[in-house]
Amino acid sequence: MDPKELTPDILKTLEIIKEGTVDIISEEDVIKKLIESKKSGKPLRVKLGCDPSAPDLHLGHTIPLLKLRQFQDLGHQVVFIIGDYTAMIGDPSGKSQTRKALSKEEVQKNAETYKKQVTKILDMSKAEVRYNGEWLSKLTFEDTLKLASKYTVARMLERDDFDKRFKNNIPISVHEFLYPLMQGYDSVAVEADIEIGGTDQTFNLLVGRDLQREYGQQPQIIMTFPLLEGTDGVQKMSKSLGNYIGISDPPKDMFGKVMSISDDLMLRYFKLLDIVTKDELQEIKTGIENGTLHPRDTKAKLGRLIVSKYHGAEAGAEAEAEFNRQFRDKKVPDEIPQVTIKVEGDSIGLLKVMSLASICKSNSEARRMVVQKAVEIDGIKVDDDKLDVSTNKEYLIHVGRRYFKVMVEKI
Repeated sequence: MDPKELTPDILKTLEIIKEGTVDIISEEDVIKKLIESKKSGKPLRVKLGCDPSAPDLHLGHTIPLLKLRQFQDLGHQVVFIIGDYTAMIGDPSGKSQTRKALSKEEVQKNAETYKKQVTKILDMSKAEVRYNGEWLSKLTFEDTLKLASKYTVARMLERDDFDKRFKNNIPISVHEFLYPLMQGYDSVAVEADIEIGGTDQTFNLLVGRDLQREYGQQPQIIMTFPLLEGTDGVQKMSKSLGNYIGISDPPKDMFGKVMSISDDLMLRYFKLLDIVTKDELQEIKTGIENGTLHPRDTKAKLGRLIVSKYHGAEAGAEAEAEFNRQFRDKKVPDEIPQVTIKVEGDSIGLLKVMSLASICKSNSEARRMVVQKAVEIDGIKVDDDKLDVSTNKEYLIHVGRRYFKVMVEKI
């Protein structure tokens, strides 16, 4: 590489795309590709894949999506791949057991929500949105065997989660070994120059590099980004773990979930979610450390900014005001969803009521909320997951930050 080619605009672009990354493989290759792109006038193809394994994109997804938007603003071509085909397998990354397969109908329904929600971040007029079923569904069994022949079991077992499961005699289905190959083949199909993803995707991204070499392409650059912890402050944000904040959550719910995170975690949210500048982040950090900023007020600012980013400034202000009215001033909201359920007998378990009224998705989720002391009925905290309630009565049920009026009628 000629040092004269390392111009100020190339260095500035490099600085922008490096920001927030955990690892780049490799920075030297990034520089080469940027120089080649400038010479040829051909934008780089930057790939991000997301499997629609659940209906909602959450704040954890926005970290790589925001980087995609940066690449768009720099004039490069982003390729957002909706993994409709790979979602039916389920990414085994970080999982201690085989994931339950989704039906084609479930995947298609989730994929439509992904396509709609991603418009909150990407400029869709400049985005290439692809479904990996376009090419994966067309592979014959012979094609699949050829693809599988390009990687060994020993290489697959280098992946941490597979290695742990193998050593602990936890079953690994053969189709799970195919997942990294399928994701890697996506890079071949779209001829990716760069692929981005969370740090838990490093192995899969490396497979993409290897497969591109096998198919005669230049290997893609890998850029990994931190995983965002969920509202529990421990595990990565995940729909399946129930610790997520969806970018399409109603403003009040979104604000309330942000207010539930720990004080320690809120600075990480400020840093990773692109809602303040570096200088503003430093001011917030300094203010908390020297006591000039109250953590509660700072967290409210975080909630307002996040809601504003995805629902608008007016919604952010309204969500904060409503939260203060409900929880700081201890007032019940004016508008409460009303549900009527019809049951047999003179009484019914509270968990069943919460499930039938769609307050929780299942009895087990309702039980978890009770165990976490997150449920009140008529203003009284519930600590008994076997509590029964009488029929032909209306109850005010308060779960987490939500209120419901439930009329329990006897059939």
